[in-house]
Amino acid sequence: MALEIIAEACVGCGKCLVACPYDALELVEKLAVVKDSCTLCGACVESCPFDAIVLRKAHKKIEGFEEYSGVWVFAEQKKGIIQSVVYELLGAGRRLANLRDAGLGAVLVGKGIEGRARELIERGADKVYVVESEDLQDFKDEAYSRILTRLIRDEKPEIVLCGATTIGRALIPRVAVELGTGLTADCTGLDIEEETGLLLQTRPAFGGNIMATIKCPDYRPQMATVRHKVMKEAVADEGRTGEIVRVELKEGETESRTRVEDVVDELEETMSLTEADIIVSGGRGLRGPENFHIIFDLAKALNAAVGASRAAVDAGWLPYLHQVGQTGKTVQPKVYIACGISGAIQHLVGMQASDVIIAINKDPEAPILKIATYGLVGDLFQILPALTARLKRNNSH
Repeated sequence: MALEIIAEACVGCGKCLVACPYDALELVEKLAVVKDSCTLCGACVESCPFDAIVLRKAHKKIEGFEEYSGVWVFAEQKKGIIQSVVYELLGAGRRLANLRDAGLGAVLVGKGIEGRARELIERGADKVYVVESEDLQDFKDEAYSRILTRLIRDEKPEIVLCGATTIGRALIPRVAVELGTGLTADCTGLDIEEETGLLLQTRPAFGGNIMATIKCPDYRPQMATVRHKVMKEAVADEGRTGEIVRVELKEGETESRTRVEDVVDELEETMSLTEADIIVSGGRGLRGPENFHIIFDLAKALNAAVGASRAAVDAGWLPYLHQVGQTGKTVQPKVYIACGISGAIQHLVGMQASDVIIAINKDPEAPILKIATYGLVGDLFQILPALTARLKRNNSH
C-alpha cells in the first residue's frame, strides 16, 4: 500500500495533520507531505474534504525468486493406491501451472508404487518423482518430510500442494518449517494473481463466516493444503506423455524415531463418506443415537453413505468419521439429504457444493432450507421410514 498526496487537489488546509494519530504528515509550502512514520492507517483519507489523499494498493513484481518454477503435488497413496484427492490437486495444479507457463510435477513416496506413476502423468503431471524403499511402506512423518524437503530444496518448485488429509496435515507443516516458508491450510480455492504471479490461497476463516485470501510474497515455495472434494478431479488422458524420475535415497533419510506396529482401518456399514454419490446426514433433530437407525436404513436403501452434523458427533451419537463440516469432512456428492440439521455455517461449508441438496426439517425457518434444492417441512420420523419403505419396494421389483 502507498499513501499518495494529489498536489493539484491539496489546498494546505491542515485537516489531515489533525486527523493523523501518528504525526506522520506535515505541511511544506502549503502542501501535505507524508513522513516515514506513516503506518498507512487511512485516517487522513477520510478527513480530507478535497479528496487530495489516496491510499493506493501498490503492485510490485516479486523479485529474487527467479530460480523457483513449477507447481508440485504430493501424491498421497495408501497401500499403493493413489488417493482421489491427488487427482483433484492435479486438476488444480495443471491450471495454476498453465497460468504460470510452468510445469506440473508430482512426488510419489512409498513401496512398490512406481507402477502408479503413469496414472499421475495421465492426470496432468509432466514429471513424477518416485521414491521407493522397503522402509517407506507405511507413512512416517519424519522420513517422508525429510525426503520431500530435500527434493524441494534441490528442484525449487514455486508452488507445493498437498491434500488436507490426515497424512497431509502431519507431513506438510513439518516441511514448511524446515524450509522456513508459509503454509495455508484447508484451502477451498486457488488462483494466480495477475499482477504479481503470486498464489492466491482462499480458505474459510472465523468459523466459516468469511473467506480469507492469503498470499506468501516473501518466501518460497508457496505451500497450501487443499480440502478433499472442493475441486474437480483431473480427467485421465491415456495418451499423455511425461517423465518419471527415480530418486535415489540418501543415507539416513528413511530413519524414524517411530515405527508403525499396525494399521487398523475404520469400518463402515455403508460406503466411504468422501467417495459417495449420495449422502444421508442426521443432526440434533434425531433426538438421540438410538434413532440414527432410520438414517442408516435410508442410506442402505439408496446405497449411500451416512453423515452427521458436528452437534451429533459432539454428543457422541456417531463417530467422528461421519462428521460433515468445517471441522469434519468436506463432501461433494450428487445428492445430499440433510435430516434434522438446522444448517449452521460450519456444516454448510462442508456440503454446500453438493449437486442436489434435500433438506428435511420441521422448522420452516431453518437456514438449511434456504440453500436446499428441495425442502420438506415436516416430521422426519414420519418422512424417513415412509421414504425407506417405498425405496425398498421399488428395489425389490
